[in-house]
Amino acid sequence: MVDMSLTSPSASGSGGGTRAGLFRTPISGGVQSATSAHGLPRPALAVRNLMEQARFAHLCTIMSRMHHRRQGYPFGSLVDFAPDSSGHPIFSFSPLAIHTRNLLADPRCTLVVQIPGWSGLSNARVTIFGDVYPLPEHEQEWAHKQYIAKHQQGPSQQWGNFYYFRMQNISDIYFIGGFGTVAWVDVKEYEALQPDRIAVNGGEQNLKELNAMFSKPLKELLSAESEVDDAALISIDSKGTDIRVRQGAQFNVQRVSFDEGHSVETLEEAKVALRKVINKGRVFKL
Repeated sequence: MVDMSLTSPSASGSGGGTRAGLFRTPISGGVQSATSAHGLPRPALAVRNLMEQARFAHLCTIMSRMHHRRQGYPFGSLVDFAPDSSGHPIFSFSPLAIHTRNLLADPRCTLVVQIPGWSGLSNARVTIFGDVYPLPEHEQEWAHKQYIAKHQQGPSQQWGNFYYFRMQNISDIYFIGGFGTVAWVDVKEYEALQPDRIAVNGGEQNLKELNAMFSKPLKELLSAESEVDDAALISIDSKGTDIRVRQGAQFNVQRVSFDEGHSVETLEEAKVALRKVINKGRVFKL
């Protein structure tokens, strides 16, 4: 039996500085140098958008004493999550899971979240450092509503033997937007931001519909310079979209920026913006 009586302190965060390096293949929310050149969201907003669009992440906890010879080693788990209104991730854990037992013994952990639909060193990803605690009983139902709103699960699918936890304290945020694109994101700035509306409302369904309409025209547009086998939208924000491009066995990510000064908030606005891009034949090839 796992003791769930551990309570959590009030949420707090200390900001980290920002470091901008060289960039190559920057995608949503690259470092400052890429942000101004390619109309990307600033890193803190890019992380908020990423947290909304991703459904799964790798959670790294510290092995507890109950595992004897493994004690003290990092333990990685694939978990699903849902961010709350301040971007703090909420988790649904089984009391029997190793990561649950680890967190009850030591709440320190990291969460590695990467952009959906892509895997590679060009992948936008973020590492969030923090402390995860079980939520008190009176907040379990609130957390459940947050969770099923993102994962669109029925009431019976994440209840019963599962218990809700939250990363109460975020101590640091390390963002990578592609090869060499790095930034330590200020925690307080991250917590104060609201993600782009287009990234929150029906994110997966939006991308599915946009790909059905624009994947082929974008492939043809990109093939004007060199043959492209496949093009797929993998993320979207108010300023543009990121496209995974395949040429044979080679993949890369290319950024399509919408017209400057036109912030996209809805699916219909995104369709209009992408039609303009295709009509102008404008894709930023990085």
